[in-house]
Amino acid sequence: MPDSADLTALRDVIEGPLREIADRFSRFLADGRPHQALVIFTRECTGRPRKVTGAREITDKVTIAELEALKANVPAGHQLTTTAALGGITRTVWAVQDPIGTLLVLVPRSSRTRFPRPAQLAEVFGIVATSIRQQVTQASPDYLAESRAASSERARTITEMAAAHETALVTILTTLRSTRLDDHRARLAATDSASAALVALRSAREADLAQSEEPAHAAFGRLRREIRQMLRHHDAELEFTAPAKNGRPVPGEVAHAARAMTCAAVLAFTGQPDLTRLRIAWSSDSTALHLDIRDQESGNLDVHGLRAQLDGRAKTLGATVEIDAVAGWGSRVTIDLPFEPAAGRVDETQLTDLNPRELEVLRLVAQGQRNKAIAAALGITESTVKFHVAGLLKKLNVTSRGEAAALALSAGVSGTQPAVP
Repeated sequence: MPDSADLTALRDVIEGPLREIADRFSRFLADGRPHQALVIFTRECTGRPRKVTGAREITDKVTIAELEALKANVPAGHQLTTTAALGGITRTVWAVQDPIGTLLVLVPRSSRTRFPRPAQLAEVFGIVATSIRQQVTQASPDYLAESRAASSERARTITEMAAAHETALVTILTTLRSTRLDDHRARLAATDSASAALVALRSAREADLAQSEEPAHAAFGRLRREIRQMLRHHDAELEFTAPAKNGRPVPGEVAHAARAMTCAAVLAFTGQPDLTRLRIAWSSDSTALHLDIRDQESGNLDVHGLRAQLDGRAKTLGATVEIDAVAGWGSRVTIDLPFEPAAGRVDETQLTDLNPRELEVLRLVAQGQRNKAIAAALGITESTVKFHVAGLLKKLNVTSRGEAAALALSAGVSGTQPAVP
């Protein structure tokens, strides 16, 4: 059983911005498991599936393909010492895959060092992996802002690099295929090598882009499987209408939000005891993904409860939500999720540097509460509140509580939202 100091340190790991969790976890493990690099790989984070820290010659070069290959060799719920290609070089690694599929990779400082207490590490990593999933599922403003920024930046970088490399390789192929070159064998060998490199480049680009965007019909297919599994014992007839296959690809965080919001609506509909038929439809155009969930029942949908579930995520993503329930006729939920964030919404990005406690304090500041009331609400001292207020003012680059409150409200941090315990 870990002592209280270990538990306090582990709490520090799972608190704070998601993008820094690899750094915090690495520091937590450093004394008992000396390592030169740490990688967390999870497909649930569409913006940053690789969370890395440590030696740059490893972390800057490790690829998704390498991590997928390693993950395939580590059974879910197991931990082991093995060798794997990371950053283009075969290395000794300590690997743990939690039962849900999140992978942890440590590169030990010495390849001869035995894997210290692997079972204990698996238990600790399970807590960290669960925290990551919860942050993704809750889709807080800081996670969504980070995810959107990372997805956009990675897509831009991949496109630029792939275009440049593709041009270079096509030029090489054109030259080597020229009949004016007299060394036929050399030309043939070089042509084969360059062709293989071109195929590998295109495949790598598609694999990496798949992390930041997803075909709408594929995202809907995953949703359909989830709902059928979720309602496998429900008597209601389900009707699914998928989006067109040739539509615009959906940004990864939008696809994840669409599935989550649709599932929330479906669960609300099933709360009606007389539900016999439910229609779930997605469609898209050049600017947004449109969700439509409806029944033809009594119109007893819990409109207030469902809106409370949907509004936070909708506000962060700039989505619009309409819920209609007419007694004796039926209920309908329509959601429009834009593919691109609204221009000028930079406030969510500014919130990414705040840790969970600072966000709690900011919500109460936005309510207009003073330090004494905030301390009482959160069960901390006034001096601690002052410390947090000073920290969040610095991180938000504002000089007063009023400016911080205005920024919080414009970013969708509701002053009426209860603090996280």
